[in-house]
Amino acid sequence: VQLQAYGGGLVQPGGSLRLSCAASGIIFSIHDMGWHRQAPGKQRELVATITTGGSTNYADSVKGRFTISRHNAKNTVYLQMNSLKPEDTAVYYCAAKSSTGVEYWGQGTLVTVSS
Repeated sequence: VQLQAYGGGLVQPGGSLRLSCAASGIIFSIHDMGWHRQAPGKQRELVATITTGGSTNYADSVKGRFTISRHNAKNTVYLQMNSLKPEDTAVYYCAAKSSTGVEYWGQGTLVTVSS
């Protein structure tokens, strides 16, 4: 199983980025997907999730700014991040969760929001 996240980088406050995570080795369409992040010196936190049926959930800190989506035919989950703030700086990880509770994690991609 491999989850390959990409799309991170340096962006100014107020800017946008789109993260992508391509999955292989799993039946993507039957896995709930999520994005998590870990800022320096802090615990990893949940950012957003999307179920197999397309229902979404967001951390309060990103509601209205971030949008999670999935493209099952491409085995890819996305995180559109708008109105970025310095406190969004973190390593962002994608994860897949099966109906039996098995979780898979990818390597992270660094997002830095700074002027």
